[in-house]
Amino acid sequence: MSSLWRIALTVPAKASEVVADALSPFVSAVTALEDSPGGTWTVEGISEDEPARPAITAALALAAATVGTPPPDTVIEPLPDVDWLALNRQSFPPIREGRVWIRGSHVADAAPASSIELLIDAARAFGSGSHPTTALCLRAIQDLAKRRTPRNVLDLGCGSGILAMALAKLVPSACTLAVDLDPVSVATARENARMNRVARRIDTQVSNGWRSPVVRAKAPFDLVVANILAGPLAEMAPSLKRGLAPGGIAILSGLLNQQERWVIAVHRAQGLRLIRRYRRDGWSALVFARG
Repeated sequence: MSSLWRIALTVPAKASEVVADALSPFVSAVTALEDSPGGTWTVEGISEDEPARPAITAALALAAATVGTPPPDTVIEPLPDVDWLALNRQSFPPIREGRVWIRGSHVADAAPASSIELLIDAARAFGSGSHPTTALCLRAIQDLAKRRTPRNVLDLGCGSGILAMALAKLVPSACTLAVDLDPVSVATARENARMNRVARRIDTQVSNGWRSPVVRAKAPFDLVVANILAGPLAEMAPSLKRGLAPGGIAILSGLLNQQERWVIAVHRAQGLRLIRRYRRDGWSALVFARG
């Protein structure tokens, strides 16, 4: 029997975020993709063990009910017994985003002149650089590094550690705390930092957002990068205000263009000022400053 299982469902746009959040505790990875502008979304999760069908069905039905949609029809099926990691690596070409050049270990090409090279292999942790929100954060970090030299940095929801590593190479004097609530992501980020020779400048820790003692101990930060989802960003806005140093900058992403107004309003209510926005393929990154 296959060791990997797929959970897939289609929901209206308004239910995509809450349903993806509800599925996350049951799977190793979850994605939500828009089928058509303003239409339905397909939410998929991958599990390494046979999913708990009754619990998943109940959680998804409850999540859908909170936004007034019926329980989604859910497909739970084993995946073919293939080497998915090898396939991911084969389909992962080098990525260029500004000065940052990202490649897997299977790519032997030399890095372009004047580029900052990051070695990232496909893994269970999020963050290969291919998603628009990661690219937007990389662009925002590079633009910020031209004007500022952040010293104390928080990468909140670090995934594979790609943003923390890019910052470590762009601003060698910066010290970054990279945290994620997923221990697998933290272990992956730690190994990636070692492989890219920036481990001494990145402290990787398991943390549930701002609640961890290690995050509170190292605050306030003069730069916070959080590439997560609109819901958690909005929920943590008061914590961001408290954890951001006066004059500090926050780069927030993981939200759709249509969610900008909500996220901006929540952060403005905390006294944070929007200074720039980035958009690509329907996704956004917002840059805020604390006065």
